[in-house]
Amino acid sequence: MKTKLLSDPRIRVNTPGNFRLKHHVTDIDTPLVKKDLKELLEKDRELIADLQDVLYAAADRSVLLIFQAMDAAGKDSAIRHVMSGVNPQGVKVFSFKAPSSLERSHDFLWRHHVAVPPAGFIGIHNRSHYEEVLVTRVHPEIILGQQLPGIRSVKDVDKKFWAQRYASIRAFEEHLAHNGVVIMKFFLYMSRAQQKKRFLERIDDPDKNWKFSANDVKERAYWKDYMAAYEKAIRETAAPHAPWYIIPADQQWESRALVGRLLREQLQALGLKHPQLNAEARAQLLSARKLLMSERST
Repeated sequence: MKTKLLSDPRIRVNTPGNFRLKHHVTDIDTPLVKKDLKELLEKDRELIADLQDVLYAAADRSVLLIFQAMDAAGKDSAIRHVMSGVNPQGVKVFSFKAPSSLERSHDFLWRHHVAVPPAGFIGIHNRSHYEEVLVTRVHPEIILGQQLPGIRSVKDVDKKFWAQRYASIRAFEEHLAHNGVVIMKFFLYMSRAQQKKRFLERIDDPDKNWKFSANDVKERAYWKDYMAAYEKAIRETAAPHAPWYIIPADQQWESRALVGRLLREQLQALGLKHPQLNAEARAQLLSARKLLMSERST
């Protein structure tokens, strides 16, 4: 694994217009075995925990991690393994499902804006506002249920409609970046063959049956449509302030180690420092120390 992944063009996509999924892989060629990858992740996880403490103390920026992937690509396990060492008081995790009636009564970004992490926090969005240009792009009939003006049939969900959606997402993320939110968008890129293997494991292993949904197989029939939707979304929304990271996800320990390394490097790149007290606050500390030292032992 390279020492610096944060700017690796094989993984990072930060310019719009020229992205092609075919230029990326679902599995990386590495001599590292599972044991090596687990050790690398453990080291990065320890550093992430230390850096998160400083982020929380400084409280001048926040970090938003967005995870997108096809079913069974390992989003949940990547989040669990990478973030297991952090202080839960400084992390907010949201797993977005189909919007509720309340959420549907607002614009498509509303529930995601509400879930943006406050200063000092790491926020994790397991699926995100990108579902509104992914699953809805594959199934545009969903848009009809959003009661949007001028949208009366699937024919109204045209190129102009999607261009406006991408523009809204770009503006939303630019606004967040201008207000101190560091955005990292991860696409866990898994092959169709690997998804089949994992679905069969979920069916054949009684302990994993609960993970399987028959609808997952139905959606698998739209694989090419989903890949086209991901390619378009990434191409339209990649930016220096909101880059995409294309994570090979056929081997889960590889993807976990990559996400951990990228997060650690990003936190280090922020140059985080504990807040410095002013003269008045330091004087109060000295006064408090003097008072404590003057107490008699009991």
